[in-house]
Amino acid sequence: MNHLEDRFFNFKEPQLSGKTFCILFLLFYQVTVFRANAVPELTGIHETAMNGKSDTVRTSEPVLQKDIMDVIRNVRKRKNADSTKVSEEPMPGKVLYSVVPAVGYTLSTGFTGIISANAALYLSNPASTNISSISSSFNYTQYNQIMVPVLANIWTKNNGYNIVIDWRFFKYPQNTYGLGGHSVEINADNIDYQHLRLHQSVLKRVGNAFYAGLGYFMDYRWRISEYDSNSDVTQYGLTRTSMSSGMIATLSYDSRKNSINPEKGLFANIQYRPNMTLLGSNTNWQSLTVDIRKYIHFPAGSRNVLALWNYNWLTLSGKPPYLDLPSTGWDPFNNTGRGYIQGRFRSPNMLYLESEYRFELTRNGLLGGVVFANAQSFSNWPALKYDRIAPATGLGLRIKVNKTSRTNIAVDYGFGLNGSRGLFVNLGEVF
Repeated sequence: MNHLEDRFFNFKEPQLSGKTFCILFLLFYQVTVFRANAVPELTGIHETAMNGKSDTVRTSEPVLQKDIMDVIRNVRKRKNADSTKVSEEPMPGKVLYSVVPAVGYTLSTGFTGIISANAALYLSNPASTNISSISSSFNYTQYNQIMVPVLANIWTKNNGYNIVIDWRFFKYPQNTYGLGGHSVEINADNIDYQHLRLHQSVLKRVGNAFYAGLGYFMDYRWRISEYDSNSDVTQYGLTRTSMSSGMIATLSYDSRKNSINPEKGLFANIQYRPNMTLLGSNTNWQSLTVDIRKYIHFPAGSRNVLALWNYNWLTLSGKPPYLDLPSTGWDPFNNTGRGYIQGRFRSPNMLYLESEYRFELTRNGLLGGVVFANAQSFSNWPALKYDRIAPATGLGLRIKVNKTSRTNIAVDYGFGLNGSRGLFVNLGEVF
């Protein structure tokens, strides 16, 4: 989410200071048509179905749930006449959507203007079908970066099929720091490029919460240019264009009811990607990603959640293009490594672990908080040996923008090694 001026020749990593504003939201003018007829949710009895079982959380007294649109409506003195009704799940086919303009700041982007759109709906009975979501945004940054993602997670009737789409366009000048866990910031090298990502897969339910499927991934980069000289980049090799193209095979287990903001359940995903010259790839190379996420109500009976995440990204064989190598913040949702600038570490293999505790700040659900800690380790190159861990920690604020789909604006501040620190903003939870 970042851009500066067209030439970008003298870009250096921006540093945050105490005088830097954490974030300037313009989200308070949110257009949410799905909210017009939505029935408020109560926190006193919160029940969702998960694979035929109910997950009931009880608190001492029912409390009317609120989101930012309720605040705006109160300010404008346009209270919903049905605001005292007890909550119920939205009807199948009813689209719940929001449009959120915002201004953010991260280390890799500087100040960023964002227009985010998110839509959610049930394609069938909410008791037996997960909520589907489609999101997109236009991001323009202080450093002349442009990002236009289109992301979809579609669940058919009774969760029979899961269709996952990740299409993105990047115009993305960014620093790289070399390979392995011992790279240093002083060796920053600016690389500019344009990137088209077309990732899509279809998974079929083969058990209670098990899925298996196939897909096709393509990553094409062009106008790749290097402004400085980093020895690792030179030795590894950087071409003017690169293409990685291949079928993918996925095995997945998903017992979450709501992937936008999970409250309990387990998600485990193993994905094998063989890139082949036969399908247009520059070289033959293979990768494996293992993504495991666990969500636990803690303490039991509360709405607070302990979330755990393990993400491993491995090169099995061959030589990926430099910009396709595993790297900090370049997971599918660009969320690994809060506390470090995107691309801070890069190598053929990445191991990652994170934990986050999510808690309510207000009983009506409008505001919440998180504390988190993570650790990443990258293999050295060319030895492929792990001998350094880069930890980070931080805290964050959650602001509810859609109480029906439980979508939050996530604002986090993270701290890493050697003074690394930064602000990280998401529409939806980090994982």
